[in-house]
Amino acid sequence: MPKTTIGIALIFALSSVPVFATSHAEKAKTDKTKAEATSGAAAGQEAAKELSAELKVGLGIEKREITGEAESFSVAAGTKIYAWVAVTGGSSETKITVSFSKGDKEAHRHELAVSGKRFRTNAYKTFRAGDGGDWIVRVLSANGQELAKKAFKVEIKS
Repeated sequence: MPKTTIGIALIFALSSVPVFATSHAEKAKTDKTKAEATSGAAAGQEAAKELSAELKVGLGIEKREITGEAESFSVAAGTKIYAWVAVTGGSSETKITVSFSKGDKEAHRHELAVSGKRFRTNAYKTFRAGDGGDWIVRVLSANGQELAKKAFKVEIKS
């Protein structure tokens, strides 16, 4: 075989090696990224499993506790009804959502930050004329998992 053919074959063989090595390195990097993403998602799901909430519904908050707690409210238009939430298992990066729904239609949603493993917070909805009826308030984790739920009735006085 002439020297030129050997030289071309050698150049071709050597140029293929780095391409293969780069492709292999990129695949290893991609596999590592996928594994980290999967473990991160699993950790997020695990954290959500540890997260729990206690929920109360009432007419006010005093000294970080619910007041006027009830399952049925007869109130004037313009009255605020509060959802008091005690969250356990959170961290400084935890967020929850408090959702007020009438029937199957969400009427109000409020995202709240949780600042520790045991944390109390609240949200409210102002009830107007026409808002009477059966309501549900839910506490949801950041991934949408329902942590707590409470049904209540509202009658708006005229």
